Amino acid sequence: MGLLDGKRAIVMGVGNQRSIAWGIATAFQREGAQLAFNYATERLRDNVEKLVVTLPGHDQMPLLPCDVSKQDEIEAFFAAIGARWGQADILVHSIGYAAVEDLRGRFHEISRDGLKLAIDISAFSLIAVTRAALPLFEKAGGGSVMSLTYNAVDRVVPSYNSMAMAKAVLESGTRYLAADLGPSNVRVNTISAGPLKTLAGSAVKGISSARDLMVEKAPLRRNITQDEVGNVAVFLASEMSRCVTGATIFADNGFNVLGVAD
Repeated sequence: MGLLDGKRAIVMGVGNQRSIAWGIATAFQREGAQLAFNYATERLRDNVEKLVVTLPGHDQMPLLPCDVSKQDEIEAFFAAIGARWGQADILVHSIGYAAVEDLRGRFHEISRDGLKLAIDISAFSLIAVTRAALPLFEKAGGGSVMSLTYNAVDRVVPSYNSMAMAKAVLESGTRYLAADLGPSNVRVNTISAGPLKTLAGSAVKGISSARDLMVEKAPLRRNITQDEVGNVAVFLASEMSRCVTGATIFADNGFNVLGVAD
């Protein structure tokens, strides 16, 4: 018996095998969940398909287009999931994007349009996809929504720039959604993971130094893994966390508690 037996989980944001979303998806399947995936562009479709076909029962897993910057694609995606499943229990939002030029320079040089784009795709999309998933949750009697954030919201991380602003909006949105949807038995949380080597993270200048610092200074003296974040996600998706909502759960080996890391 798995912790998620019989649960239906929508996992959004798989880009490649290093994606945190992929670590979450494999952990969910290990615990018995049914899975559905999106791909944002045709370029990413091949990446996601190659991963999904490695999973047992992949022919029963919906894999559909959904660019979260396009409302019509969001609506079509969740309508298709609804037609296939009828209901859903879990939604994973592992989506973040910022213009590369805003992640390489100084903070005061970020662009207005770049910040708008980062907030739209990385933060507002959480609201948009949760709203679209709500009818599916209501049919299931409730649900668990989770997203991914980073502690650049509370601590200055060089070059994180517009993405830090977007993550701040994401964390605030998490709390507001939790308060708004709690009466519908929908829980909303976010996981603040340490710096993993992901497709999105590779765009941030100096992120490799952050990973080295984690190993050297974190209380547990090591970096995190995809599997560890996946296990935290399993907890948030399961009945084990039924009283947890509106929270930012740190999965960073305690790095967030340090006042001065150097």
